[in-house]
Amino acid sequence: MMTGFQNNITEFTIQGFLNVQHLHYPLFILFLFIYLITLLGNLTVFTVISLNSHLHTPMYIFLMNLSFIDISFTSTILPNFLHVLFTQQKNISFVGCIAQMYVFASLVVCEYILLTAMAYDRYIAICHPLHYVVRMDEKHCACLVAAAWSVGFLDPIGHVVLISKLSFCASHVIDHIFCDVTPLLKLSCSDTFNIEIMNYIEGFLLTFNSFLLISVSYVCIVFTILNIQSSEGRSKAFSTCTSHLTCVVIIYGTIICMYLRPTSILSPERDKFFSLLYIVLIPLLNPFIYTLRNIEFQTALRNQR
Repeated sequence: MMTGFQNNITEFTIQGFLNVQHLHYPLFILFLFIYLITLLGNLTVFTVISLNSHLHTPMYIFLMNLSFIDISFTSTILPNFLHVLFTQQKNISFVGCIAQMYVFASLVVCEYILLTAMAYDRYIAICHPLHYVVRMDEKHCACLVAAAWSVGFLDPIGHVVLISKLSFCASHVIDHIFCDVTPLLKLSCSDTFNIEIMNYIEGFLLTFNSFLLISVSYVCIVFTILNIQSSEGRSKAFSTCTSHLTCVVIIYGTIICMYLRPTSILSPERDKFFSLLYIVLIPLLNPFIYTLRNIEFQTALRNQR
């Protein structure tokens, strides 16, 4: 065994933001406020859709699941990050680290599949409206949601098992804000080439295929909208897609910058920024992106009061 390897590791240290230690308490207040607003916004969306039978359509069922994913994202990462900022106690157990990485990776996959299902739903609604009731009935909607959650939590298992068996150097400091795949691979003293290749291939296939399906759906949607005679009809049809399209652009742009590159060009500070963008900003904005101009949801919200 090489010197410096430690197979019986019990905990890691989350380094966080070393260059802003004097701002830890202001950052704690800021992220605590964002976390509470994120929970409030997404819980509101989830609750209103759950309690209002008029919103039990595929588009809102997908949105309800997306809100639950956003709640899970922030709750998986931010409470521990807030604890680090407030107490400066940066240790996390090995099991806790692996579990955090697994849940995060699972939710990413769930979100990809769910966003693809939402694009398909808009495609059927706009391009084949007469077939919508048949092709997006309750059974099909339930199958798409079940597929998103099942594939999401099954897909990362192999990666997590392989990473959990790696040997790590004497330094167990993770230069990140949470236990993510790339910082752990960078920290390992084992040969991680096969794991990296598997991550890139599967990540590329997942990202490319879901993005391709979404892109094809929107190409068909745009052509259909352009053939609508009235400007009011075109505006109404396009308005049903803008929220989802905005969310897709932000999420895919962030994920590509975070993961689709080799660990040899790892930039910890940039990764921390993009991670915060994904974990904090996107869940915060999603409820507003999807509901600010949604008259149907706003009516249902007022009726709940």
